[in-house]
This record gives sequence, C-alpha cells and structure tokens, in this order.
Amino acid sequence: MALITKNFDNAEALTQSFAKELIAILSDGIAKRGRASLVVSGGRTPLALFKKLSEADVQWDQVDITLADERWVDESHDASNTALVKENLIQNKAKAAHFIPLKTDDADANDGLNEVQSRLANIVQPFDALILGMGEDGHTASLFPCSEQIEEGLNMSSGMICVAVTPKTAPHQRISLTLPALLNSRNIFLHLTGESKKAVLTEALDGATEVQKPVTAVINRAPVTLMWAP
Repeated sequence: MALITKNFDNAEALTQSFAKELIAILSDGIAKRGRASLVVSGGRTPLALFKKLSEADVQWDQVDITLADERWVDESHDASNTALVKENLIQNKAKAAHFIPLKTDDADANDGLNEVQSRLANIVQPFDALILGMGEDGHTASLFPCSEQIEEGLNMSSGMICVAVTPKTAPHQRISLTLPALLNSRNIFLHLTGESKKAVLTEALDGATEVQKPVTAVINRAPVTLMWAP
C-alpha cells in the first residue's frame, strides 16, 4: 500500500496546489512524449479545480482529456459527467484540448463498450494523470461494491479497459474504466474534501476487502496521492 497524503487548510489552498502540480505533469508529458493525457472524475469536488485548470497556460491542443467513469445518460441530462467537464474544464484556454467522451448513442452501456474501448485506445497511455473521487460506500470511478459487475471491474487479467455497471444503491447505468485501466497511469490522485470522506477512507484502509471498498484496490497496487482539505 502506498498512500501519500497531502493535507490542506482549505479547499482553495488544495485547488491552487493541485492545479500547479497537474500543469507541471501535463507540460512534462508534452515535452517528453509530444502529447499528454488527463483522466478526470465528475461530481462537485473537482469543479473549482476544473475552472482553475481551464485558465492555465498549457499546450492544451496537445492534451487528451477523458473520464474515469460516466453515467449512461444523454449529455443534456443534469447527471452527465461529460456536460460537467465541458462546462467547467473544456473552457477558456483549455477549450483547445481533445475531449474523449465515454457515452455512445447505444441504449445500453454494454452495447457501447467496444466503441468506447476503441476511442480510449487512441489516447496516450499510460495516462499522465488520473484524478479519482470516492463515494461514501468506498466506490471509486463507477466500481460500486453493490454492483454485480464489481469483480469484473476489479479483474486484473480481463484485458478490458472499461466495464458496464448497474449500481444497486445509485441511479443510472454507468460505464467505468476497469481497475487495470485506472492503474495504467503515471500519476494517480485521490481528490477528497470533508471529514466524512476522510473517515470513509480510513475505515476502508483498515482491513476492508477490495470488493467491500473498491478504492482500496487502487491504493493496494500503485502509489496514490491523497489531496484532502476539510
């Protein structure tokens, strides 16, 4: 287990430091490999970070951005992570970035898996940076402990980049990067705010199985930097 913890006094200080670190990672990736890749998560926690990054001086036309997971809803739906990223990150200077959505026109996420895997195959990998969140149940990306697909999503030898997930405790079918796809990242961050989330993480790391608290599956296998503020 390799969890590096960076605590900040408040969310604004976290955002400032995190944005600076990501800018350096993306710029280094472009300098060394000609392109860089950034995988982000949805939700309210990263919104300030997205807005800060959107104004950064990065060669955004050389950056590929995609999601760790997506709800299987149209972009017009208020639960769409794609819409959230486009409205908050793919703006200002970052509008030049190449965004790769995980949602297809298929009615069922299972029917869109092949197309999504083809899209993701064109992104520079390992990903330069992956930003994960975590739910109160210990899920990360859309690897939900309550879902029948959790073992498939955590399978390190499936060869699959993504998996269709139907959570029992959350709305909407999802598509999620699998554990091996998430681990295929040069820099992995866990972005959390609030005492309750930190308590969930502490509990998860204190003996929970990977199926019970899927966030531990990532931390057990790769260096992860926790970016946390109250």
